[in-house]
Amino acid sequence: MSNRVSVQVGPRGTLELLSQKEVAALTNTSQRHHLYDLFRRCALAVLNTGNELDDAAAFFDAHEDFSIEIARRTRGLKLIIENAPASAFVEGRMVEGIRQHLFAVLRDIVYIGTEISDSDRFNLGASEGITDSVFHILKHARILNPDLRPKTVVCWGGHAISRIEYDYSKEVGYHLGLRGLDVCTGCGPGAMKGPMKGAAVGHAKQRINDARYLGLTEPGIIAAEPPNPMVNHLVILPDIEKRLEAFLRLAHGIVVFPGGVGTVEEILYLLGVLLDPANAGQSLPVILTGPQSSTGYFAELDKFLRIALGDAAAERYQVIIGQPENVARTLGDAIRGVRKQRRRDGDAYYFNWLLKIPFAHQVPFDVTHESVAGLDLDPALPDHEIAVNLRRAFSAIVTGNVKDYGIRMIERDGPFELKCDRRVKRALDGLLDTMANQGRMKLAGEKYEPCYRVI
Repeated sequence: MSNRVSVQVGPRGTLELLSQKEVAALTNTSQRHHLYDLFRRCALAVLNTGNELDDAAAFFDAHEDFSIEIARRTRGLKLIIENAPASAFVEGRMVEGIRQHLFAVLRDIVYIGTEISDSDRFNLGASEGITDSVFHILKHARILNPDLRPKTVVCWGGHAISRIEYDYSKEVGYHLGLRGLDVCTGCGPGAMKGPMKGAAVGHAKQRINDARYLGLTEPGIIAAEPPNPMVNHLVILPDIEKRLEAFLRLAHGIVVFPGGVGTVEEILYLLGVLLDPANAGQSLPVILTGPQSSTGYFAELDKFLRIALGDAAAERYQVIIGQPENVARTLGDAIRGVRKQRRRDGDAYYFNWLLKIPFAHQVPFDVTHESVAGLDLDPALPDHEIAVNLRRAFSAIVTGNVKDYGIRMIERDGPFELKCDRRVKRALDGLLDTMANQGRMKLAGEKYEPCYRVI
């Protein structure tokens, strides 16, 4: 079989109900060129599921001949696809999970482009408006179910992890599945895939047929982390900030496996929220875990977090090494406490409305050399405020590592510069050096070239 396939596919289910206006949003490319280009790039990433190249620029350059056209018809649309990766097909038919992901991308890109970005319905200049937009994106994707008890465990971790760490993440997922807990991840490979695979076995043993494997991603990262085949509910959020907010609003507990700068970005976002005095009464269990071989990694991470954010930050998480069943048992017990807190406070099980997320955490950070150099990393700032800027610093490194435009920015203008005091610099250098030496920055290539300098 050729390594490229051309095919026509139609949606089944909710996509048949797209209005003519929504279809026009993508077919009228003279007016919606940016929206169409965004859909094309995300669609290509989904069709390339299983790829282990996380250099988005190289990935898109290698598929310049790929095209996807939206053909209008009275009851919806049809996708005309040319030169798609052959791995998305079996005997000439698109793999069903990939087809579902493809139309989930279309659903979310259309909704973001027509109802979120270009609508006066949501005040994206205010915290409440941003939260409302996240809620409606998740609602539109039909993953908010008011009838479900609290059982969603968000799992974070790197896509470039060792086989031992991957197997450990599966073991944790297995014990979560035995306890009837659902898994939500960033939907990519590695520590985002392992817990889902393990949970699927646990769910099968318990004869649970309606288990949910939620994958949350965003357009800038999807090429480097295409959805893994375990995901049965895929959602595209407009940017990393709304993606992170969605994780926290959905989560009843969080497990963090070893990872790179993207994982640290997620941790800093989480701690920045939990350290805010407004969230002192919030119950959200957080466990950092990995096999015995990851002991040094978590020691370095814990050291960095304590130096950068203070010992109060460490009180918001537990570190459990080499005990997958204990992780699941501890989390299951803690989630019962989450249920009590939500009932006491009158908050919804399916979306944590009462969690206060600082506006500075919600505003999309425009990554440029100037904006990165201007980040205030002064340790004299309140812990929850310095967490915001540290999160942005790690977001910039993620951008320079794997996002198409970020990679090209670094190639053109050189590495980003981060400015901080000597104590934080030493801790930051130690953590980043550890991740680079352990191969946690990127999958591709034998040697990692840093996209940053700490000065």
